[in-house]
Amino acid sequence: MCAVEKEPSLFESHPELRVALVHDWLNQVGGAENVLEALVRLFPGAPIFTSMYGADRMPAGYRSWDIRTTFMQRLPGVTTHHQAYLPLYPLAFRQVDLRGYDLVLSNKSAFCHGVPVPEDAVHICYCLTPTRFVWQYENYRQREALPPALDIVLKPLIAFLRRWDYAAAQRVHHFIAISSEVQARIRRFYGRESTVIYPPVDVSRFRPSGEPPGDYFLAGGRLIPYKRLDLAVRACSALGLKLLVYGDGRDRSALERLAGPTVTFLGRVGWDRLAQLYAGARAFIFPGLEDFGIAPLEAQAAGRPVIAFRGGGALDTVIPGQTGEFFTEQSVEALQAVLERFDPAAYDPQLCRQNAERFSSARFEKELLAFVAGCLAGHRGARQTLDGSRGQAGPK
Repeated sequence: MCAVEKEPSLFESHPELRVALVHDWLNQVGGAENVLEALVRLFPGAPIFTSMYGADRMPAGYRSWDIRTTFMQRLPGVTTHHQAYLPLYPLAFRQVDLRGYDLVLSNKSAFCHGVPVPEDAVHICYCLTPTRFVWQYENYRQREALPPALDIVLKPLIAFLRRWDYAAAQRVHHFIAISSEVQARIRRFYGRESTVIYPPVDVSRFRPSGEPPGDYFLAGGRLIPYKRLDLAVRACSALGLKLLVYGDGRDRSALERLAGPTVTFLGRVGWDRLAQLYAGARAFIFPGLEDFGIAPLEAQAAGRPVIAFRGGGALDTVIPGQTGEFFTEQSVEALQAVLERFDPAAYDPQLCRQNAERFSSARFEKELLAFVAGCLAGHRGARQTLDGSRGQAGPK
């Protein structure tokens, strides 16, 4: 990963700074963990406070980190079925002891922004999304086909969690959003403004091949319902188009039942194989509504266009007519219409690559460090003004 060059690090500018990183849970690897890894590189030695940690389910490199868990670590089955303990996360994070830290960086998609922060500390929340299960519960309920009895039980809990989540958001000093979509959600659900800093994408892993594209479309990642890979499988099956699907997840068996003979499931693939798959694809199909979405940028870094649903983070990362195309509703028919007229030769691989480079890891580091430094400077200036005002009020 590229480092920020020719600029002093935050620790060089503030050698006394004590930083705490806060993360919701560590039992699965996804986009949130990509951000956390970048934060660990930026703030080496900073402890990571999290609800629970399943070391056997996470990369081996995490075992060298200073990871500090809550009482939830001792709950049976929590690292494999963390959703079952939904009501306990607010309590767990409210009990985290952050006394003595100057900067708290929460990397939040759920409840970790609710940690109590010392009065003199700055709390910056890198918001992956306002808690999706809480604020978009109806979409979740329909997608997961929850039994009516469970829905009745959950609704009072969701109402409570919304109140808690909103109150916790008011205690955050500064919000960073990962996309324009998330920025709008932060404003809508929390009534707070935020600055967009896109997540880091390791574009160095991927390169255009210099060869004409192959005969297949590509889709994949975590095979779970909200990714809507069923749309790609059904559309390509109906049109007789070759589709390769990489990755694994609980939706795989259902997707395989939908697939026709032109769809092949590859399972998990390594980085080298994934780079080859991207570079040889006619296009990468991205049918879900994502908060950001790193895979479309990996595909563009490999010189290939993206066919994406017009919504979420794709609105920030795909340029229609230049680096890909949108379909306007999450339906098989809408996706088929784009696939039928799609011409892979119409997209310049170098233009796709240039667009992806706007989201590089180096850019993330530079923008995040500048934002943090600005927040610290503003906070200290405000404290000095406040202390001065108190001093003028009379002797203590």
